Formats: sequence, C-alpha cells, structure tokens
Amino acid sequence: MLGRHVFMEGLIANGVKAIFGNPGTTENPLLESLADYPQMPYYVALQESIAACAATYYSQATNSPSLVNLHVAPGLGNAIGMMFGALKAGSPVLITAGQQDTRMRLREPLLSHDLVAMAKPVTKWSGEPRHADEIAPMLREALRIAMTPPRGPVFMSMPVDVFSAETQVTDVRPDTSLRLPVADTVQIHRFVELLKQARSPGIVAGDDVVVYGGASALIGTAEATNATVYQEGLRVHATFPNRHPSFGGRIPFEASTIRALLSRHDLIVLIGGPFFEEIWYDAGSSLPDVPLIRLEQSPERVNRNFVPTLGICADIGATLEATLGKLPRPSSLPTSSAYLASLEIHLQKAWSGTPMTATRAMHELAQALPSDSIVVDESITAYPDVAAAFDFSAPHTWYGARGGGIGQGVAGAIGIQAAHPGRRIVAISGDGSAMYSIQALWSAAHHQMPILFVILANREYRVLKHNLDIYRARFGAVSNGPYPHMNLDTPAVDFVQTAKGHGIDGTLVDTPEAIGPAVKAALATGKPHLLELIIAGK
Repeated sequence: MLGRHVFMEGLIANGVKAIFGNPGTTENPLLESLADYPQMPYYVALQESIAACAATYYSQATNSPSLVNLHVAPGLGNAIGMMFGALKAGSPVLITAGQQDTRMRLREPLLSHDLVAMAKPVTKWSGEPRHADEIAPMLREALRIAMTPPRGPVFMSMPVDVFSAETQVTDVRPDTSLRLPVADTVQIHRFVELLKQARSPGIVAGDDVVVYGGASALIGTAEATNATVYQEGLRVHATFPNRHPSFGGRIPFEASTIRALLSRHDLIVLIGGPFFEEIWYDAGSSLPDVPLIRLEQSPERVNRNFVPTLGICADIGATLEATLGKLPRPSSLPTSSAYLASLEIHLQKAWSGTPMTATRAMHELAQALPSDSIVVDESITAYPDVAAAFDFSAPHTWYGARGGGIGQGVAGAIGIQAAHPGRRIVAISGDGSAMYSIQALWSAAHHQMPILFVILANREYRVLKHNLDIYRARFGAVSNGPYPHMNLDTPAVDFVQTAKGHGIDGTLVDTPEAIGPAVKAALATGKPHLLELIIAGK
C-alpha cells in the first residue's frame, strides 16, 4: 500500500472526520488521495492560519481530532500563531505540512526547512517519518498524544517521497482508548465533607468540565452546596449557564483582583483548567488562604501553581456525578444573583448613545437571532455585553478563544459551522481582530456556510487603549497621554465592501433599531452574510 493511503486509512480509523487546509505542491500526496476518500471533507482556506484556527474550533466542537494540511516552511510559519491558540485551548489537532523529497535534503531545495523544529515549541509532539514504514505507527502515536490529557496539537511532517512510497506496515488501528476512572471512595468522601463544611464555596470551572462531560453535574453540585460558579477569563466553552442564579461571572486577569473576588468564599474548588492566565504582575497568590480542592483530568495540573488541600486526578464527569450523588438535595434555589442584577443596571445605563453602545447593539442582536443560535465570540472588550445579552444555558452554545491571540473568531466560525452543519452560527468580532483572518469570509462563501459575521466597528484597538490606561496607572506614566497607533479610522476599513470582495453580501448598520430588520433579512437568504455595526469607541 502507498504511504499516502496508509495515512488516509489511519485518519479514518482514529476518528478524524475533517481536513482543513491550504494546498501546495508538497501536499500533492494527500491531495491526490482525496478522490479515493470522498467521506473525508476538505475545507479550503486562502491562508494557513485560517485553516489551523478552523480545525482548532472544529475539534473543540466535536470533541475529536481534526487534521490541518499546511504548505512547507512558510505555510507552517503562517499558522504558528493559531497553533499557539490550539495549544492553549487543548485542541487535539494533527497539523501536517508537506516536506520536500528527502533525497534533496542536502541541496536545500526551495521552501525546505526543519519543519519539526519549527513546530515543536507550539505543539505537544513533533515528528517526521523517514520511511513509509514509519507512517502508520507515527500517526497513531501522534493522535494518541494529541488526545491524552491535557490535550493539544501535534505535528507531522510529510516528505513527498516517503508518502508516495510502498509499505507493508499498514496497521492503523487506534491505541486502546484509556479513560481515567472515577475518583476513589476516600477522595469522594473527603470532597463531599469539605463541600458540606463550607458556608460559601466558590467553584472555578475550566474547559475540561465540558470536554469530559461534567457540565450537568456541576450545576447540581452548585445548587446542592449554594456555591458560586465562575468561568475562566479566557476559555473555549460555556462551562456554566450564564443566567443561572449561582453564576458569578468570569475570573479577572490579575492575581490581586482574583484573590479579592474569591476571598468572599471559605472553600475554593478548581475544576478542569490551567488556572490562571494573568496579564499584569501582582505579588502574592491568586487564591485566598482557604481550603482548596482541585479536580483535574491530568496529573500534571493537580499541583500546578497551587498546593491543594485535596487533589484529585480522575474522570471529571464521573467524579462530579459521584460527588453529587452523596450531597443532599437543596430545599430551595437562589432566585437571583448580584452578577445578574449588575448586568441589568449596565444595560439601562448604556441604552442610549450615538454611536450606539456595544451593550445596546448586543441586546438588539440577541433579540433578533433564533434562540438556538451558536455564538463564536471574539468581541474582546465587548464580551461583558455579549454575556449580558445572550442566554448560554448549555455547552456548545458559545465558543471563545484561548491564548490571547486575535483573529480566532472569524476563522473559528468555519470550524464550528463544519461541526454543526444544521445550526445557525453567529461570529461576533471586533474590527481589529477580524482583519487578522478576514480571508475566512471566502471559505464561508466557497463552502456555502450560512454564517452571520457580525463586526463591531469602533475603528480602534479598544483593548489596547484599556491596557495602556492600566499600564500608566501601574507604572506611574502620564495618565492623560494619547493612544499611539491604536486608531483604525484613517482610513476606516469598509467591511461591507471587503465582504463583497470575498463573495459575501454585507450590510452597514449604524442605529440599534436597524439591527433586527438587518438580521432578519440576512438570515432569510440562507447564505453567509456580514453585518458591520458602527459602535462607540473608548
């Protein structure tokens, strides 16, 4: 069997159901094989970073591995920023790049480089088969590592001659899938006792709560213990319903403010995450001096940064279910929360304004969309407005970006639509972020994906202005200085015309009353559409 056919058979056997890529000459072995495997869709991107990001989101949405096909050294370089995002998100993506014929290695052929070394810093594992006999075992090993907690991207270089050669090594059966057991009886007993003893427990829920099936049991645990549940500042998943009375919002980005927020609790529970991604340095711990429980899917995270009172490495979903089964049923549930009340006050204050506020714009957008829409969110400074306007009551109703690199929302929507072909996908992005991956609009048009792209156009890098204000306050700089190179208004990007250039119709909206009709008209087309909403800046 040819090496390229072994590779394709291995993808199918190991649960890969989609390929995202930007084709090139050294990728011909894979591209030539696609006709023989019509069950494997290939989603085309105009630039490699788009493909890498779309695959990352697809893996998160399907809880399965995906494949990215990149083009040699420059193409791999283009994708590295999004590969960093995949690493931070724990996305089990197999990233491949075509490599020149190994027989030309010493001649330094066009576009060749050490691809394994390039990929290594932003992947869990990186390798290159030197013989067709290595393709099957290397593929299985790569996917095993990608799916082992904490999950993450892996890289495999694809030399043209190796993948075009014959091999008798064709065993592509996946490794035995090992799932962690539920926590032992002693650990669950201690978990329950600490929860019962606490008067005001606080729980911080990471993405692995959703990945490993613990979302429902987490709700029950919060209700049974009167706990407040927080989400990480940057995350991929909606780990707890944002309208639930027990929801406390998201964790901030500085140790002192995290500590101040969590100091209201006499027990802290960290579940399924790296905890915490800080932006600014603060002395001291992020956690108050109270008992700490940590439940993780991988041993390397149990003691990371903090020494827990009780550390558990076990299946998150099963352990939360077992714990919930030993907790008393609540006699009553809270009916409201300070967090939800603050959102309502914020909406009232921001209702009017010219240009319209992001708060009002997101309220009008949420009212106009079908209730089962899925939001891919890279609104950044407008995130509180998105969270206030939409009801994300279950996992896979909202997807966000990890790692802090921008441009993920517009590109990620391609992967989410591929994963949820029957659902309405709405990508919300700031104008600065959107321009990092605007070529994704072409992929939506090419694959006839009816995504609604919503661009919040404030003509600035608003988050940078906020961060410059914080920098000035922290480091004693001039507090009323200008914001250098942070405006995007000279010239302003015309997103409607940009969309048309990529094969998508667009609509400019500059009043809140026009949002509902514009959304209705866009959805009625059944095609991808872009809405450019003019909103107030800083």
